[in-house]
Amino acid sequence: MSPGVITQVAQGISCLAGAWIIKSIIDAEQEKPMSGFSQCPTCNGSRRVPCMCTRWSDDDVGCNTCEGSGMMRCNSCGGSGTGRPIPVQIRASNPPRNS
Repeated sequence: MSPGVITQVAQGISCLAGAWIIKSIIDAEQEKPMSGFSQCPTCNGSRRVPCMCTRWSDDDVGCNTCEGSGMMRCNSCGGSGTGRPIPVQIRASNPPRNS
């Protein structure tokens, strides 16, 4: 083999190794919960919960909420699958001073 062919093979292998490393990093990032929050306790990260129409129906599945799937978006996490922060407003004021 000539040195040029060996160089091209080495470059090809290093390119494949780099692509494999980048893919493994991206896959590892996708497995982590988004925004540092843990899984939603209501839907366990599935993003969907059973729709109310399946509880009270007489074997006919379908409503506008679930579009006939029997599963609706989780209200606890907003369909993200992870916990979400509760917005809180805190007002700070100086306490009255006693003289």
